Amino acid sequence: MAAYIVVDIDVHDAPALEEYRRRVPATVEKYGGRFIVRGGQFQVLEGGWQPKRLVLVEFPSSEQARRWYDSEEYRPLKAMRLKASTGNLILVDGV
Repeated sequence: MAAYIVVDIDVHDAPALEEYRRRVPATVEKYGGRFIVRGGQFQVLEGGWQPKRLVLVEFPSSEQARRWYDSEEYRPLKAMRLKASTGNLILVDGV
């Protein structure tokens, strides 16, 4: 069953995040993932959620998503992201 990582990210150091943005796709692809949404325009249709920047990544399973998130390849990139931004990240199973 597909699984998704949903990220609401607030970038406070865009130049520092550029290397992350260049390098992360290869790590996602290695674990069978693909970007569905990576920034872009959005509209809040209900509720008070005001995300800054949305990212949605699809993986073949939640196990593959966790393997990517916990991987040696992603660990230094995660540190870059955490230094240059704040946000929320969840893993959710698809249907």
